[in-house]
Amino acid sequence: MAAPRIFSLLSASSTAASLRSFGRYSRWGRGSSRFSTAVATEEEPITPPVQIDYTQLLINGRFVDAASGKTFPTLDPRTGDVIAHVAEGEAEDINRAVSAARKAFDEGPWPKMTPYERSCILFRFADLLEKHCSEIAALESWDNGKPYEQAANVEIPMVIRVFRYYAGWADKIHGLTVPADGLHHVQTLHEPIGVAGQIIPWNFPLLLYGWKVGPALACGNTIVLKTAEQTPLSALYASKLLYEAGLPPGVLNVVSGFGPTAGAALSSHMDVDKLAFTGSTGTGKIVLGLAAKSNLKPVTLELGGKSPFIVCEDADVDKAVELSHTALFYNQGQSCCSGSRTFVHESIYDEFIEKAKARALKRVVGDPFKKGVEQGPQIDSQQFNKILGYIKSGIEAGATLEAGGEKFSSKGYYIQPTVFSNVHDNMLIAKEEIFGPVQSILKFKDLDEVIRRANATHYGLAAGIFTQNLDTANTLTRALRVGTVWINCFFVFDAAIPFGGRKMSGHGREKGIYGLSNYMQVKAVVTPLKNPAWL
Repeated sequence: MAAPRIFSLLSASSTAASLRSFGRYSRWGRGSSRFSTAVATEEEPITPPVQIDYTQLLINGRFVDAASGKTFPTLDPRTGDVIAHVAEGEAEDINRAVSAARKAFDEGPWPKMTPYERSCILFRFADLLEKHCSEIAALESWDNGKPYEQAANVEIPMVIRVFRYYAGWADKIHGLTVPADGLHHVQTLHEPIGVAGQIIPWNFPLLLYGWKVGPALACGNTIVLKTAEQTPLSALYASKLLYEAGLPPGVLNVVSGFGPTAGAALSSHMDVDKLAFTGSTGTGKIVLGLAAKSNLKPVTLELGGKSPFIVCEDADVDKAVELSHTALFYNQGQSCCSGSRTFVHESIYDEFIEKAKARALKRVVGDPFKKGVEQGPQIDSQQFNKILGYIKSGIEAGATLEAGGEKFSSKGYYIQPTVFSNVHDNMLIAKEEIFGPVQSILKFKDLDEVIRRANATHYGLAAGIFTQNLDTANTLTRALRVGTVWINCFFVFDAAIPFGGRKMSGHGREKGIYGLSNYMQVKAVVTPLKNPAWL
């Protein structure tokens, strides 16, 4: 199948009629136009078309209860109601999972299989993901709050593509023959690193599952994976399918649980050989510290971001508005690389503001299982309150609230699409990662200024550039200190394109050929040569 682009299947527009089924808005003039939640209609949530079958821990190929017998609720962000009670893994469960992974690596068949055999299992798994796409998408949407159409038409196909990509790599990993001074034959071996600990986030649960599990298995490693406590369901379902595809027992172990218990135990475990983490910068520092204090295991980190989206003076304003809107509001704004600092040239700033406000007011917010909905609820009450706190800080700091600014519904964790103008670099909404549907629009005069301001951040994950001038694009591409630059596009995630950050956005790369290096050790082998015909 063709590699899907993350936004190619999403609707670029919405209608006021669709919006009115969830709430109405009124226009009160610039600086005050925003949704009116007082007249929003309440609807009963749509029943998701999937059954919850897997809530236990997955250890050594079997679903088992936590050692303590404890469970925790995973909640529906649409209502705050309990979806299911999931086994709560802790240190003892991590020990059991690591033991199973260690045995599967040291004694089991996985690293001793031919690479082609591993490839076949991963291809079969991708086929099963495709077969069960609708169920997996429903779990992802129900547990996370993202629109079902987004999960089913964009993200799950991307997961399938990632596994097919790495299935194709499994039998193509090899070392080199190295010329050396003197009578020696030198070769390098690319060996699996061993037991990989992986911790995935809640914003793209299964997509990040694919980014980590795919390359680790292709290289011949075994895995202990900790899911985010907010979104454990899709990984458990998918992992059951992976075993159905023929994965040997113990190769992939999934532990649901909390960071201070299960996450800390995994990060500090002395028998884990490598760690991969995606999440907040603050938690990433803790993970890195625990790894260093234990067995100095290597760590790859994909952390927070405050990505600039730069709209130059020659831009087509209508196209730039739509792209910047998508770059910020996709997935309820819950993306580490969202274009969350929208820099707009002063010559088109006022026009851009009016159109950005109008686009936000048309955004369809509501039950993610309803057709045509663009924005569902935020993940949980903690994130919901954090975002509202940032909105309040923006108003208090003097930014102009152009649209939104309040909760959308009396039930669940919905927030109105929010747009601020007259944002300055020293405001919290311009400096800190909000991780929500809040667009901050800043004004700039020239390239030197916007380069300096765009780089004046602790983060360095991604950037967007919107211009018709090739020289301008080249200048910005090389000047911006980030891991990914999108030119006249955004959120283009292909299985072959590496992704990762600089500075406090982390280190290491996921996806593509670069993702394989995280899960391999390079060994040099030197053999003396006697009377060689050539060197």
